Amino acid sequence: MQRIRLRYTKRGRLRFTSHRDFQRAFERALRRAEVPMAYSAGFTPHPRVSYANAAPTGTGSEAEYLEIGLAAPRDPEKLRALLDESMPAGLDIIDAVEARTSGLADRLTASVWELRLDGVELAEAERAVGVFLAAETVEVQRKTKNGVRTFDTRGAVVSLEALPAPADRPLDNACAILRLVVRHLTPAVRPDDVLSGLRAVADLAPPVPSAVTRLAQGLFDEESGTVTDPLAPDREADTAAPPTVAVTADAKAPEGPAA
Repeated sequence: MQRIRLRYTKRGRLRFTSHRDFQRAFERALRRAEVPMAYSAGFTPHPRVSYANAAPTGTGSEAEYLEIGLAAPRDPEKLRALLDESMPAGLDIIDAVEARTSGLADRLTASVWELRLDGVELAEAERAVGVFLAAETVEVQRKTKNGVRTFDTRGAVVSLEALPAPADRPLDNACAILRLVVRHLTPAVRPDDVLSGLRAVADLAPPVPSAVTRLAQGLFDEESGTVTDPLAPDREADTAAPPTVAVTADAKAPEGPAA
């Protein structure tokens, strides 16, 4: 079985699709593109698709990941293009590599988020960020299926800074951008939890809901303080390895499922 890892986006209005909505759209795209999927065993076989750490509904993302298993080998880039053509605009398949290493989910240990705060002056955002970072703990509450849960948001935040809105964005009022790097801990600390923490310790309350976008997701590098590309190890392994059956088969076979 060949395994392919894909990076996809949630942009524009499609940020409001739930993870289940995406699953349905992606499985339809697999059928349209006639991808030769491998299936699980048992009485109710399912296509081998593994999703990793999906963004919450309502947030945009440039860095969502999944892995599929194929019953017949395909070239990753050609497969990516076919799937992207079969997906709705906004749910875009932007990268594909053959899985040559284990543990993709284990490499998704942190995320970079951008939070657009319309109606908030930059100076006010900078003040609130300073108060939040100076605190040892910032407890917030979240409703869960088991009731209200209280947890600390400060410990998961690696960095938080306030930035001016980009000059190419037309603005009718004040706007500040928060750039947030957060570790994936248990319980997971989401961008809205950090906003709740800013409201609790610094009384920062944007007049309208913030637009949230995940910019990157991957392994957090302690030395550089950056979030690295989780597909990079597979690319490096692919470069070092000899040509695979997948490339050879794709070169000789026509587009579509293998016979």
